[in-house]
Parts: sequence; structure tokens; C-alpha cells
Amino acid sequence: MTTLQFSFTVLVFLVILALAFDFMNGFHDAANSIATIVSTGVLKPYQAVVWAAFFNVIALFFFELKVASTVGKGIVDPAVVDHIVIFGALVGAITWNVITWWFGIPSSSSHALIGGLIGAILAKAGTGPLLTSGIMKTAIFILVSPTLGFLLGALLMLLVANTMRNVTPRQSDRWFRRLQLVSSGLYSLGHGSNDAQKTMGIIWLLLIAAGSVAPGASAPPYWVVLSCYLAIGLGTLFGGWRIVKTMGQKITKLKPVGGFCAETGGAITLFIASSFGIPVSTTHTITGAIVGVGSSQKFSAVRWGLAGSIVWAWVITIPASAIMAAIAWWIGTLIL
Repeated sequence: MTTLQFSFTVLVFLVILALAFDFMNGFHDAANSIATIVSTGVLKPYQAVVWAAFFNVIALFFFELKVASTVGKGIVDPAVVDHIVIFGALVGAITWNVITWWFGIPSSSSHALIGGLIGAILAKAGTGPLLTSGIMKTAIFILVSPTLGFLLGALLMLLVANTMRNVTPRQSDRWFRRLQLVSSGLYSLGHGSNDAQKTMGIIWLLLIAAGSVAPGASAPPYWVVLSCYLAIGLGTLFGGWRIVKTMGQKITKLKPVGGFCAETGGAITLFIASSFGIPVSTTHTITGAIVGVGSSQKFSAVRWGLAGSIVWAWVITIPASAIMAAIAWWIGTLIL
């Protein structure tokens, strides 16, 4: 087998591995998109995943590829990236996703991928190739996205409660069961726009490293864009059922009006982040929005102990996936 043949084989393998991560991202984060609408009884689980997957995919037509550009060119120096770095980043992120999915922990697939990329680069070349501006932007939004989700969820809940104070609970429930179809669709649109583009950025980096795409290209090839949106939509179809219960009922009990406010607040946050090219965690965002809705009604309605344990999962995601990626990078040097 020649070097060219081997290189092409490795390239194809890593593209497939990246799409597998994208599929797992949809699978892992399906709970974020469907937990509220399933828990409030508006849709059955199989209906909810089809609804969410549809909006994941059509995000293709609504958003520029700014998040893909940030991941592809704004986290690490593309000149230092090679196939082994990509292998390490993906294996580290996938490993952490599997662990958190197994234990029903709503961690961030996005930050697992960022942590994996950072860990693989550190293992190869140290801190030099890391781009501080992109990493800081991502790190800041670890706090900003759940906080903004919290504030928007709480404000929307208070606004709705004030507006609907003369409406009977039965009428309110009927209206918001319909409106929640809209809000969950918008949230899934935001989820697709932000999360699918992170995998696009990784494949874009890989293609630049392979010499298949010029470093100065303004966007990845269209087949990359389309395949990433389809992969995350397909992953959502299979759903992350272990996490649905945690997100939908264990943190706080939700009714359709609360589900609408949480999803709308989360969707607005994701739209803002995607428009600025910031790779945020959809998990962090919707969790913050759900907590905001619960606390706006009654502070004790939120199980703060569980919410605190979820925050700890957020804190350790980047370093944990970085460590796993560094180990995977070393393994990659032996087998690739």
C-alpha cells in the first residue's frame, strides 16, 4: 500500500469517525431538544425525535457557517493539525460522551470536542498552537449561555404569568401545548445550527491538513455541510433516552407553559451564539433555561442539589476530554 493510498484511507476513516461523533452528538443531545416537550406530554417520544431531527437538518438553510469557522480556524493553529490530532480529538470527545450518556449526565458534546482538540494539540506540540481568543470566547460562554438561558427562561415565565393571569389553567394549557410545538422546533433549529457546525469545523481542519482544501478557504465543501446536518439529525432520531428524564422532570416539574418559556429562552440564546460564531453548549443553555423557569415560580421547585452536580459535570468536561484525547493521540501515533 502506497503512502497516498494510506493517507486517503486514513482521511476517509477520520471523516467517518467525525460523522460518527456528529451522530453521537445528536443522539446525546436529543434529550436537550425533546425533554421538555415529552415531559409535558405534548408529544410522544417518537414524535418528538422526528420533530427535533427535522429542525436540526433544516438549520442548513438558516445560518451562516460562523461556528464552523471558529472551530476550524479559531481554536488551534490549523498548520499544526494533522490526522493524528484529529483522531485524538474525536476519540477523546466520543469517549467522554459515551461515559456521560451511560450515567445519564447531561454534559456538553461541544465542550468535549473542544477539550479533545485542545488535549490532542497539547500532547503533540504544547501550548504554542492554541489560539487564546477563540478558546477564551468559548470559555466565557460556558458561563454566559446558561446564565442567559436562565434569565430569558425566568423573564419569559414571569411575562407569561402576568399576561395570562385572567386565563383559566385549562385554556392556558391548551394554548401552550400548541405553542410548545413552535418553541421546541426553534430550539432544535438552534441546536442544529450550533452543534452540526462544530463537526464541520473538525472535518474542515482535517481536509486542510490533508491538502484537500486550501487554508484560506472561506467555507468547507458543501458535502461536508450537508453530511454533518444529516448526521446530527439522524442521531437525534435515535434519542438519548437516559438523559431525557434528568432534563425533563428531575431538575424541576414542567407544564406546557414552562416548557414553552424554557425552549424559547434556550432558542434565543443559541441564535445569538450562532450569529456571532460562538460554539456554545446546548446542554448548558437548556439546563439554565429550565432552572430559570422553575425558580421563577418557586425557588424550592428546583432540585438545586441535582443542578449543582450537573454544573460539576460541565466543569470537568473540557479537562476530562482533553486528557482522554491526549491518550488517544499517543495511541494514534502507534497505529496511524
